Amino acid sequence: MHMADALITPAVGGVMLAVSAGTIGYSVKKVKEDLDEKKVPLMGVMGAFVFAGQMINFTIPATGSSGHIGGGILLAALLGPYAAFLVLSAVLLIQALFFADGGLLALGCNIINMGFFACFVAYPLLYKPIVKKSFTPKRITLGAISAVIVGLQLGAFSVVLETLISGVTELPFLSFLMLMQPIHLAIGLVEGIATAAVLCFIYQANPVLLDGEADMERSGTMTGKKVLAVLIAVTVFIGGVLSSFASAYPDGLEWSMEGVAGTAELERGGSAYHAAADIQGRTAFLPDYGFKNSDESSALAGTAASGILGGAITLGAAGLAGYFITRSKKKVKCQN
Repeated sequence: MHMADALITPAVGGVMLAVSAGTIGYSVKKVKEDLDEKKVPLMGVMGAFVFAGQMINFTIPATGSSGHIGGGILLAALLGPYAAFLVLSAVLLIQALFFADGGLLALGCNIINMGFFACFVAYPLLYKPIVKKSFTPKRITLGAISAVIVGLQLGAFSVVLETLISGVTELPFLSFLMLMQPIHLAIGLVEGIATAAVLCFIYQANPVLLDGEADMERSGTMTGKKVLAVLIAVTVFIGGVLSSFASAYPDGLEWSMEGVAGTAELERGGSAYHAAADIQGRTAFLPDYGFKNSDESSALAGTAASGILGGAITLGAAGLAGYFITRSKKKVKCQN
């Protein structure tokens, strides 16, 4: 559900970027107060996991469409909503800058659509009340599926509103809405099941990680460190191998656009659009998750390289962000 720049006006993009920046700033403040430094490695690993997971488009049967995970509920269940929002923002920024996935003008929209509603609406209002502190596989599954579906529905509706406010006449409000909501309901169901599966594995392996604790030594059937090692191995496998077998069908947003406008790629002229495209052209060293000017013979290698490099960059960025935030918290405490 990564929006391209052509779906919004620069004004809408600027407002949403300001809103997302403000939310990021507030999240940093909250993370400074609450984040246990022992959870920093988990931030990095889960960021890489979500990056790799978003590369796997799964087919929605009988639709000719596909979807991918958003990851907001998964991150929030393990990191809390504020750290989760920061990690997902890092994922989306890295995707836009280095892989040209989602527009730079639309970055603020993508952060709000995919991060805000999952982390700050669906997670506290659905997942937490359903799961509470009495973790069971049944509660985790029900909470994850419900929260993912609602978060994705709100995000999809937000996309439609943003195009409406931007005056994108190629996508009439009602027609666009009637395609966006049902297809993202189906995508949300699949993502919810996948999210529940990961959380249930972690619950069985090391339930303290779902309790909000970060002790990497305490264990269920595995220590926290072993859980991280398994997640890293799975991330490498997803990004380096499974990503090459992702569905070729358009994702839910592209499918909806084709159903309404007959195309998934709208064109917009103007200096702001050209400037954003120029920046992406310079920074994206693996555009569309492949080598520049590559042919079919090197396409799989480009996808695998994107999955592994993107995951590594995200792991480093999310981990470093968590490290510097916790370090700044220590300095403040020492000064006081």
